[in-house]
Amino acid sequence: MAANNLITLTTDFGATDHFVGTMRGVILGVNPQANVVDLCNSVNPFDVLDAAMTLAQAYRYYPTDTTHVVVVDPGVGSPRRPLLVTTTRHYFLAPDNGVLSLVMDQEERVLVRHITSEHYFLQPLSQTFHGRDVFAPCAGWLSKGVEPDKFGEEITDYHRFSLPKPKPTGERALKGVVLKTDRFGNLITNFTPENAPAIFASGTELRITVGTASVSGLRASYAEGKPGELFAIHNSMGYLEIAANRGSAAQLAKAGRGVEVTVEW
Repeated sequence: MAANNLITLTTDFGATDHFVGTMRGVILGVNPQANVVDLCNSVNPFDVLDAAMTLAQAYRYYPTDTTHVVVVDPGVGSPRRPLLVTTTRHYFLAPDNGVLSLVMDQEERVLVRHITSEHYFLQPLSQTFHGRDVFAPCAGWLSKGVEPDKFGEEITDYHRFSLPKPKPTGERALKGVVLKTDRFGNLITNFTPENAPAIFASGTELRITVGTASVSGLRASYAEGKPGELFAIHNSMGYLEIAANRGSAAQLAKAGRGVEVTVEW
């Protein structure tokens, strides 16, 4: 691949502090021709899983050779390693904390390097803001065409995790979990057509228990649900989602991330 000027930012920095703006400045200081766009800067603070899911849903829609910078880094300043990951079409710069796990699940070819070439870093190096001092300048140099092998050696012992899979609790029953609650209050579960095909089959009658709620039926769209009614939907991310038309499923079901979900059919 040959790097281009497009760089995305995925962070938990929000919009009220200087962090994102500072990273943009560092990138542009290295490569004034860079085009820096926000993939998402509202990842839940310190939430590596939320960042992994956010990135995995969005990165593939960007052009070939895009550089994706991910800074959700509760281990900043510790011995955790900064990584440069190359896939068939994209580059990723991120801490070695598993945040790229779901991207790796989608990619056939993954090459991971430990970034050790400190002459690409800002100096002096802060122990609390590697987004500014490590990842942003490396993104700038990468977008200028510096080859990935200049940043460090390939490694294979990087951190990686897998999403939990639903488990059978009967002949026609599975137990899963809520992976994420989005800003609308929708409950995104770990059921997919790949790990639970019977749930998504046409005409299947479902009974779903989550939190204090019992849900039946799979709707084709949010508009099919009555206002305030809980229902299930096969969402755009590919997961089974518990939703409410113009309401918060999380509030109605008194449930959130980590809550068990049982599906019977």
